[in-house]
Order: sequence, then C-alpha cells, then structure tokens
Amino acid sequence: MIAKQKVIDLVNERLDDEMFIVDVTISSANDINVYVDGFNGITIEQCIAVSRNVEHNLDRDEEDFSLQVSSPGLTESFKVKQQYEKYTGKEIEVLTADNEKLKGLLLENSDDGIVLETSKREKVEGHKKKQMVVKKHILKYDEIKSAKAVISFK
Repeated sequence: MIAKQKVIDLVNERLDDEMFIVDVTISSANDINVYVDGFNGITIEQCIAVSRNVEHNLDRDEEDFSLQVSSPGLTESFKVKQQYEKYTGKEIEVLTADNEKLKGLLLENSDDGIVLETSKREKVEGHKKKQMVVKKHILKYDEIKSAKAVISFK
C-alpha cells in the first residue's frame, strides 16, 4: 500500500500559500483521492499540476494505483480549519454536537473554534409582532458535528 505521508508530501510540493489540503484517502486497492482547495478557489490547471506531480513520483511498476485530484465541492462538510478561514464573512450552516442546526454568518475563526452570528424573527415580550433577534454563538471545533457553506443565488 502506498504511504499516505508520501502522497501528502508530493501534493504539498505543488501547493502555494493560498492553497491547502482538505483530505487524502488511500484505499487498500491503492485508490488515491486527494482533495485540495484554496482561499480564492482552485482551478482545474492547479488540480492537474498536483495530479501530475503525484503520478510522476510514484512507481506504477512497484505498486499500481488510481489517482483522483479535485476540490471538495460546496456541498461537502468542512474537514480542516482553513475551510473555516476561507468562509469567514460568509454564510455557513453548522450542526452542533447537540444536533442543533445553526445557519448564520461566520464572523471569526481561531485555533480553538468559531463565532457564528445568527438572526431570526422571534416573539419578544412586550412586542405584538415578531422581532429580529441577533445572537452570537461561540463554538469550539469539538462542539461542531459538521459545517458547510450555504449556497445562495441572491
């Protein structure tokens, strides 16, 4: 089986400061899946460069393998802290460890967790109509079951 760290090292050789590895998986049949992203997105040409570097530095005569390099996609859950950094200032959806769904603006991220601002119309005492209530949620990464970008066509 091909060593995961070797693949990670080969991928990192083709990444610049604006790009990062999201995930690398290698099955027992040597099916290698590499997911890379960038703070400004990632192009097909960048994926091709990563793919070629990995493919040209692994010996198919020694071990046969299949290789797929792509971006994780908008519908996939975040796996690394850099993804939170990329979406700071944008809307995300979070499922907490308590199975509470929160949808809001990612205000900040740190090494420990995130700050998410949600706004929702709620009944407030002393008012006849529902009022807009804005809340800030401070969540540690271990309190987040999943998080992903919200796709909006507005």
